[in-house]
Amino acid sequence: MKKTIITLSLSIFAIGINTILFGQSVDPKILNWYNGKKGMQTEKAYKKLKNKKSTTVIVAVIDSGIDIEHEDLKGKIWVNSKEIAGNGIDDDKNGYIDDINGWNFLGNKKGENVDGATLEKTRILRELSKKFEGIDPATLSAKDKEDYKLYEKVKKEVEEERENYAQYLPQLEMLPMLIQQVPTMVGAQLKKADYTLKDLENWKPESDDLKQLKGLAMAIKSGDLTLKVIEDQKKQISDMLDYNLNVNFDERAIIGDNPNDFSDKNYGNNNVEGPDALHGTHVGGIIGAIRGNNLGGDGVASDVKLMVLRAVPNGDENDKDIALAIRYAVDNGAKVINMSFGKGYSPHQQEVYEAFKYADSKGVLLVHAAGNDNANIDKDPNFPTSLYSFQKEKLDLFLTIGASTRDPKENLAASFSNYGQTKVDVFAPGFEIYNSVPQSEYMKLQGTSMAAPMVAGVGALLASYFPTLTMHEIKDIMLKSSKSFKGTKQHLPGSEELVDFGTLSVTGGVVDVYNAVVMCMKLEDSKVKSN
Repeated sequence: MKKTIITLSLSIFAIGINTILFGQSVDPKILNWYNGKKGMQTEKAYKKLKNKKSTTVIVAVIDSGIDIEHEDLKGKIWVNSKEIAGNGIDDDKNGYIDDINGWNFLGNKKGENVDGATLEKTRILRELSKKFEGIDPATLSAKDKEDYKLYEKVKKEVEEERENYAQYLPQLEMLPMLIQQVPTMVGAQLKKADYTLKDLENWKPESDDLKQLKGLAMAIKSGDLTLKVIEDQKKQISDMLDYNLNVNFDERAIIGDNPNDFSDKNYGNNNVEGPDALHGTHVGGIIGAIRGNNLGGDGVASDVKLMVLRAVPNGDENDKDIALAIRYAVDNGAKVINMSFGKGYSPHQQEVYEAFKYADSKGVLLVHAAGNDNANIDKDPNFPTSLYSFQKEKLDLFLTIGASTRDPKENLAASFSNYGQTKVDVFAPGFEIYNSVPQSEYMKLQGTSMAAPMVAGVGALLASYFPTLTMHEIKDIMLKSSKSFKGTKQHLPGSEELVDFGTLSVTGGVVDVYNAVVMCMKLEDSKVKSN
């Protein structure tokens, strides 16, 4: 799921906007920060590369879809040269008719497309309810008792989440009125009606209520909290209740396939944008938006083509769609695959793993977002993963990415980011990222969903400028060249506790493109000399 974090205070209805930050204006310190010194030193890396030629690298983006006509992605969308557009024939005989720019696994032949979808735990509850609802557990066999435990677990989770989200809606209804009252309330505290954002920054309230009031006032003054934001948040919560957590909703009825039959591949269509391509368009822009054109943010990789694979709805992705999308990407020439999605349950882990193994065997780099639950994924599962319970060792070309900020003092790990000393490989910028969204517009978003394409972009950049290096060598260099923050005390995501940043990932570092380029040059030179 391309998850948006919503945090509501039950005391004064304050809303924390952690993943989506609306507004077309952008602070200069935010624009392209991830490419600069506080980010990954991408600009410095390109100066180092100025005398080298590049080759085009295909990056598959498995996501919600991409606005392929976006002004900042012109010339950046992959085109299947073996397919003739619009003739209704599978010219390249790959099983997908008119797959010009990729494939949409969330639609049908009639052109209908899924938007809202259930969460995986909702699907599990729907299926297990048929077997266990009203059953006396004492009568069950040992095998059925294991399934019954899962039934009870997901039932409790779904019911509790429905109850929590339902109580948010009345609060959101009251927020517009509260927004109108905030200026008067703050003005009384500051003794001035025409206060500025700087006045708010300098205000040091002591009580918790006034601190929350300050937070609201700053969000309003900066344009991050508007009536539109509230309406969008209301829609997100309504979608949670109507689709994500609704056992009576079945999005697969629109698609028409059997989601448990991985041989049933004849579904989907070639509409790679779909009904809501905001998330995927932003991810695609981070990887490959045109550099230096003064539109939005610059992409990390200059010479890429984005293959669009729509498989992530407004809900949890289906294991089957992900497995087939991975295989499609590999078979059609992708060297890097970005996966900015995740979920807590995965009923077809073996099939997804086999698809990853296939990509690994073909030298394709898989980049996955760690997730936005400020959780330790060494302990709490986040699927897909580089290490399933049945595996003996990690996949070699699978990277899991946490989100970093531009504050290296005590808040380097974003407060929402998942972490894990064994299952998160490295961190990358994922905080306040300004880039492309549909209709040739731009927006700040944040999450590990933004951090993963940073790394996918770096992988593509290095593969583009150093084609003699294998993807295994490039992956190792990205990790070894990361800027280490081991030994620095940082806030544990979601906590005030200070911990060693080295305990939050395998490397204890943040991706550094310049360092990676220098290491690639040295390895390339050593190969030339040895030959």
